[in-house]
Amino acid sequence: MSLVPAAPGHPRRWLILAVVTVVAFIGNVDGTIVVVGLPRIVAGLHTTVTTGLWTLTGYIITSTVFLLPAGRWSDVIGRKRIFLVGVGLFTVGTMLCGLASSGEVLVGWRLLQGVGAALSSATAVPLIVGAFRPSETGRALGINSTAWVMGSIVGPVAGGALVGTLGWRWIFYVTVPFAAAGLVAGALLLPNDHASGRGLATDWAGAGAFTAALVARLVALSEGLAWGWGSARIIGLLAVSAVCLAFFVAWELRARRPTFDLRLLRNRQLRVALAVVSFYATGMFATTFLLTFYLQGALRLSPLEAGLALLPIAVPQLVLAPLGGALADRLGPARPVILGLAFLILGAVLLSRLGTRLDLVAVVVPLLCVSAGNGFAWPALTKAVVSSAPRERTGVASGMFFTLRNVGMALSFTLALVVAEASLPPSVAVRVFLGAGGVLSGHLGRALVQSTDAGFRVFAGFCAVAFLLAFLLLRTHLAPVAATERAGEPHPERAASAS
Repeated sequence: MSLVPAAPGHPRRWLILAVVTVVAFIGNVDGTIVVVGLPRIVAGLHTTVTTGLWTLTGYIITSTVFLLPAGRWSDVIGRKRIFLVGVGLFTVGTMLCGLASSGEVLVGWRLLQGVGAALSSATAVPLIVGAFRPSETGRALGINSTAWVMGSIVGPVAGGALVGTLGWRWIFYVTVPFAAAGLVAGALLLPNDHASGRGLATDWAGAGAFTAALVARLVALSEGLAWGWGSARIIGLLAVSAVCLAFFVAWELRARRPTFDLRLLRNRQLRVALAVVSFYATGMFATTFLLTFYLQGALRLSPLEAGLALLPIAVPQLVLAPLGGALADRLGPARPVILGLAFLILGAVLLSRLGTRLDLVAVVVPLLCVSAGNGFAWPALTKAVVSSAPRERTGVASGMFFTLRNVGMALSFTLALVVAEASLPPSVAVRVFLGAGGVLSGHLGRALVQSTDAGFRVFAGFCAVAFLLAFLLLRTHLAPVAATERAGEPHPERAASAS
C-alpha cells in the first residue's frame, strides 16, 4: 500500500460538477435551438440564407479561436474567474441576440456568445479535474459529457414549440434565466483556485494566424462546388490557409508564451489522444447534420418528424457515458476509446446503406450504435488528454482538446454540406437543411441518397483512422506512470487505487 494518500477531492465536488454540467447543457440547448429556428430567423429579419448560416458558422469560429487563450488565462488568472466571465458574456450575448434588429447584428452577437462559450468550455474540464480525485475523474467527465446529449434532446423540441408559438426571439430569451442562474451558482459554489498570476500576455499573433488558417480553409471547403475547385479564389484561400498554418506552427515553437503549447506534445499519450480527437470529431459530429438532409430532402419528412427520428442518438449515451468514464478510471482510457470507436464505425457503415424509402430500423439501429460509441469513448478520451498534462497545465491541455474537437466538428459539418451539394444545387442543399427546401424531384432525391451514403462512408473512414490510432494509447497509457515513479513519486491514479 502506498504511503502517499490520494487527493481527497473537494467536499463540494458533486455540486461543482452540477454547475459546470448545467452551463454546458444550456450552451448545447442554445445551439440546437438556433438550428431549428433558422428559417424563421431568416424570414423575420428579412436577411439572406447565407447570413443566417453565419449565425452558426460565426459561433463555431469564435468558440474555437478563443479556446486556447482561455485555457492559458484560466491557468494564470484562475479557472473560476474565467468560467464566470465566460458565462456572463454568454448570458449577455444571448439576450442581445434576442433583441437583434438585423441579420448582421445577430451574427455579431452570436460572435460574442461564442467567446463566452469558449471561456466556459475551456475551464469546465480543469474545474472538474481539480475538484475530483484522479480515480473519480473519468466518471465525473462521463456525467458532464451527457450535457450535450440532453441539449440535443431538449433543443429541437423546445425550439419547435417556441418558434411556432412565441416567435424566434424566444429561442434566445428562454435560455437567459438559466444562464444567469448558472452564473450565480458558479459564483457561490465554485472554489477559488490559486492561479500563478504570471505570464498573462496573450499570443495574439499565434491566435490570429490560427484564425486566418481556419476561416480560409472552411470558406474554401464550403464554397468549392459553387466557385469551382480549380478557381482562383479557392486556390488562393487554400494557399492562404497553408501559409498561415505554417506560420502558426513556426511561431508557436518560438513564442515565450504560445497559444498552442507544442511543447506539451512531447508527451506521447497527449500527442496520440489529440490525434484521435481530430479524426474522431471529423467523422462523428455531422452525423445528424447529414441525416437531416436525407430525412427532409430525400424522404420528405417535416423538420419535426426528422427531429423525432434522430432522438435515438441521445438515449444510450445518457446511461453509458458515466459507465465509459468509470471504465477509464478502472482500466485506463485506451480500452473504452477503442470499444466506443468500434461502435461508431459500425454505425457509420450501417448508415452508408440507406435507401429511398423510410426504414426506421435502418436509421434507429445505427444511431443507437453511434450513441453507445460516444458514451464509451468520449469521456475516456477527455481523461486521456487532461491526465497527460501536469495538473497546473490542465487549462492549456483542455483548450487544445476542445480546439481540435471544434476544428474537427467544423470540418465535419463542412464535409456534410459538400456531400449534399455534390448531388443538389448549393442553394437547394442549404434550403433543405433549413427545412425550407420543399419537395425534391425523384431524380434529385435518389441523387441525395447516394451522396448521403457516400458521406457516411467518408465518416466511417475518419473513425477507422481514429480507431487505429487509439491502439497506440494501449502502449502510451503506462508511460506517464513509469516516468513519474522513476522520479520517486507515486502516480496519482495508482496512489488512489492503493489507498
